[in-house]
Amino acid sequence: MSGENCSSLTEFQLLGITNNPEIKITIFFIFLVVYLIILAANLGMIILIRMDSQLQTPMYFFLCHLSFCDLCYSTAIGPKMLVDIFARHRSIPFFGCALQFFTFCIFADSECLLLAVMAFDRYKAISNPLLYTVNMSNRMCSMLVAEVYLVGMVDAFIHTTLAFRLCFCGSNVINHFFCDIPPLLLISCSDTQINELVIFTIFGFIELSTISGVLVSYCYIILSVLKIQSAEGRFKAFSTCHYESFTTRRYTTTTTSHLTVVAIFQGTMLFMYFRPSSSYSLDQDKMTSLFYTLVIPMLNPLIYSLRNKDVKEALEKLKKRCGLK
Repeated sequence: MSGENCSSLTEFQLLGITNNPEIKITIFFIFLVVYLIILAANLGMIILIRMDSQLQTPMYFFLCHLSFCDLCYSTAIGPKMLVDIFARHRSIPFFGCALQFFTFCIFADSECLLLAVMAFDRYKAISNPLLYTVNMSNRMCSMLVAEVYLVGMVDAFIHTTLAFRLCFCGSNVINHFFCDIPPLLLISCSDTQINELVIFTIFGFIELSTISGVLVSYCYIILSVLKIQSAEGRFKAFSTCHYESFTTRRYTTTTTSHLTVVAIFQGTMLFMYFRPSSSYSLDQDKMTSLFYTLVIPMLNPLIYSLRNKDVKEALEKLKKRCGLK
């Protein structure tokens, strides 16, 4: 393929969620509300954790960064998607497309890794509570989060570099509402086997490591709890890992349902990226992408505030401080 054909592309055209004019207004208002909730809830969670001294613990430190990841990758996609619903020309510059995917990939990968880190935090809290503050010191927590973001940045850089060095000499129309790897590979006229191999290797390693980390941590948690003699002590120990269900994806209240939710979320991500390009179904993939790019970032902070006693108490104190009833 000639270098001229590869370098002549300056923009992509996004097809968006739908071209059906009868449902555009409904879709726009639904996802506008969803995105506004994402902004308000995640920013509110970050501010609340930063301001309240009772929430200055490793558990809420990681929750704060989870809200930050939710906010960042949903913002990389949401506003552009909303504008394109009614836009006549749904174009995005070549480098703007690369930046959108790069940002999304950093924080989506970071959130996946944070799930394993938070499960590890719960293991440390339950297996040896007397040494918990020593094992999970501020320095240790900062190092873990820094490593999470570093891995996310390296993975995002690799995938972005490989994807946007491909030749797009035919159509520049992306059948999606944001710049994602699967639809980009479909419109490329280059050999994409290397890209698929890298996705399979790196992304698969991150996903499988995250799932394994959560499962192993919970196995150790269960073993630690079973060593407790009294039934009341076991109940209290299990209740301390109750927050992990909040952070790892929706509204679970037991360890079993939490693991089920983790499996659903990680399964969604594996379904999207851990398969050959010949099996892509872009119309179906759009619905799946909406779920993990906008719906999950909306649900997480709502669950923290509605089901978490510490957060509700901190919110009440903030209301009193501001003179609100």
